Amino acid sequence: MLLGAAAWGSTGTAAHFAPAGATAASVGAARIALGGVLLLIVSLSTAASRRGVRSLLAGGAGGAGGAGGVGARDAGRFVARQRAMLVLAAAAVAGYQVCFFTAVRATGVAVGTVVAIGSAPAWAGLLTQLTGGPRPGWRWALATAAAVAGCVVLITGGRAGGVSPAGVVLALAAGLCYAVYAVAAGRMISTGSAESAVMGLIFGGAAILLALVLAATPSGWLLSVRGLAVVGYLGVVTTVLAYLLYGRGLRTVPVPTATTLGLAEPAVAAMLGLIVLHERLTGAAIAGLILIGLALAALAGARPAPASPG
Repeated sequence: MLLGAAAWGSTGTAAHFAPAGATAASVGAARIALGGVLLLIVSLSTAASRRGVRSLLAGGAGGAGGAGGVGARDAGRFVARQRAMLVLAAAAVAGYQVCFFTAVRATGVAVGTVVAIGSAPAWAGLLTQLTGGPRPGWRWALATAAAVAGCVVLITGGRAGGVSPAGVVLALAAGLCYAVYAVAAGRMISTGSAESAVMGLIFGGAAILLALVLAATPSGWLLSVRGLAVVGYLGVVTTVLAYLLYGRGLRTVPVPTATTLGLAEPAVAAMLGLIVLHERLTGAAIAGLILIGLALAALAGARPAPASPG
């Protein structure tokens, strides 16, 4: 989880070096168009993973409810839910790219990443309970409270540092998209689906959705060496590597805890924003980052528990 989050933390900084003609939407679309296709290839690379993809699309072993009657209807509902989760997760991944990269462009790498990822644990905990999942424990509540407090301090005290309200709203929307994806992927993985199959199908679907966005936006910048380097890094390191690590972690870490561990991402992003991009943060903004750091520390000693299928 932490290695994947560290890779994500470099996303906004890498996107900053895209050529001048690259829009936020086109950068996000190109990232997933490449990373999604690569993840889909990974999910089809072995016989075992191909069986996992077929099983996932067919509803998995858990959907084999019986040969007829109520069992067949239950199996049909299970398959429909499984496919609906795949579509929803793919749409959430696509939505995250557009919202996140636009937020970072509007309000800076440090602030945009902190708000997007800092809000995700609260969104994930709420969605988990609303969809019948396990109630998060006190560590999650403490960490989420610290994260929310950090975001509030960051927003209310960070205007002098260039915090954009519109950018913050987009970052919150990105956090919601992240939580939707995490909850859906966590449910599928925790019921026994291979993480490579889940990630491949979700990101393959998102790649199709974002290919349409890429076709509708200026994409000439992709033909430059600099553009190819940026998209290559975003697609391979911050997408393929990061999400496979994240998917592996979802086997043993509950979703609300996983999204809070993801707070390592804004810590890395903030440091890169300050050191590499020379972004300016006020004292209040730094205090907000410290609170989010404390949220991560609140989970550092937690013993991993298997994620419940809910």
